Amino acid sequence: MELIVKLFDIGCVKFGNFTLKSGIEAPIYFDFRILVSFPQLMNEVSSMMYECLPDGKKDFARICGVPYTALPLATCIAVNHNVPMLVKRKEAKDYGTKKMVEGNFQQNDKCLIIEDVVTSGSSIIETALSLRSLGICVTDAIVLLNREQGCEINLKQHNLNIHSLFTLKQFLEILSENNKISTETVLNVSQFITMNQTGHNFLKLKDEETEAKLPRISQQTLNFQQRAELCSHPVAKRLFTIMAKKQTNLILSVDFTSCAKILEIVEKIAPYICAVKTHIDIVLDFNMNFISQLVKLSEEFNFILFEDRKFSDIGSTVFHQYTGGVYLISSWAHLVNAHSVPGDGVIKGLKKSGMTDSRACVLIAEMSSAGNLAEGEYTRSTIKMAEEHSDFVIGFICQKKLLSDPKFIHMTPGVKMSAGKDDLGQQYLTPEKAICVHGSDAIIVGRGIIEDPDPVAAAKNFQAAAYAAYETQVE
Repeated sequence: MELIVKLFDIGCVKFGNFTLKSGIEAPIYFDFRILVSFPQLMNEVSSMMYECLPDGKKDFARICGVPYTALPLATCIAVNHNVPMLVKRKEAKDYGTKKMVEGNFQQNDKCLIIEDVVTSGSSIIETALSLRSLGICVTDAIVLLNREQGCEINLKQHNLNIHSLFTLKQFLEILSENNKISTETVLNVSQFITMNQTGHNFLKLKDEETEAKLPRISQQTLNFQQRAELCSHPVAKRLFTIMAKKQTNLILSVDFTSCAKILEIVEKIAPYICAVKTHIDIVLDFNMNFISQLVKLSEEFNFILFEDRKFSDIGSTVFHQYTGGVYLISSWAHLVNAHSVPGDGVIKGLKKSGMTDSRACVLIAEMSSAGNLAEGEYTRSTIKMAEEHSDFVIGFICQKKLLSDPKFIHMTPGVKMSAGKDDLGQQYLTPEKAICVHGSDAIIVGRGIIEDPDPVAAAKNFQAAAYAAYETQVE
């Protein structure tokens, strides 16, 4: 449609790398605030929004725009169709009438909500609840753009119907047909939308009064023990069982170069972790007696041994790296990881020994370092490879949830109690953001624990924070 191209041309839709309000990195961003500088186009958009509402739904007595971007659109509709307007504030004033909703209305007046972009639907729900608390009837909302990320599920749980002028799919198709964006961009955005569905997610609202009135939306998420029971792979089953039994989704990354230091800190922190991740090739005094002691600790304290070898060669070479050499990784590591760059030959090389030894692999789908290339097509191919080899691949190293299949575990590295990055480009998430926002199952923590003056206390803090975040995501 011509209108979509017009919106693109004035900068309402942008492609690149953007941090959304939720904290998620997105390849697309919509900014309809700019419409206020184009009154004729704003009027055209608002008229088309009104027309997209079915005739049987136009019996409303009031309209209310979601603050603040949708207010100009709601104003245009109110003026052009002579419908009284209400204004819902984002926060109550601490002076005057202290009202949350401004305007004239009667009990049981039917009000239509106007919004510009909808993702989870949380802003529409907030507005509807504020209006309903005053006795106003709210059943429908019209939006300029539906990002198609699951808002309908959330809105339906509050008896709200949504009518959209455009969907994200329509935007992408029209812009592609008019040579405004490449096919690669279309695929990248489509993949992002698929991976970041918001339906059933708990909507955290800013307004405490409104939040108190909003029943928690069911996550429909299985807990760790339920997921363990679904798993046929022994390593996946064991890992989920450990996480449930020990109440921890913390993985310790112990990157010391001394056997004695590794054993010392693992023994201290073992009660609070579900796995220990090693970089065995940096251990300067490596010996198999060290491995025997490490295996003994894993059995005594019930945790998984995860060797962060990052296999990334052809299958034949990987087989020898895994089973032979000095480290004999396949003889002791329950779990290893691999890049998908070489193709599935890397998995086949690992499976050649790992399948008989009840070992498993996680694929590196995303990384936490700035400027890394593990994104886009690489990530999509990695997911496909994992699904095709689910008899050996049990999950991902990633920055966000990639698959809804509960048998796959998502592990996120680069986690600290405070977000930020170091001088070498490592970017950090908090436990809550990694799990509640990005949908990860387990966090991998290294320096935040082993470099702390009190590593045991630090481990306890990470364990408590990560498990508490997980508990908010399950019924």
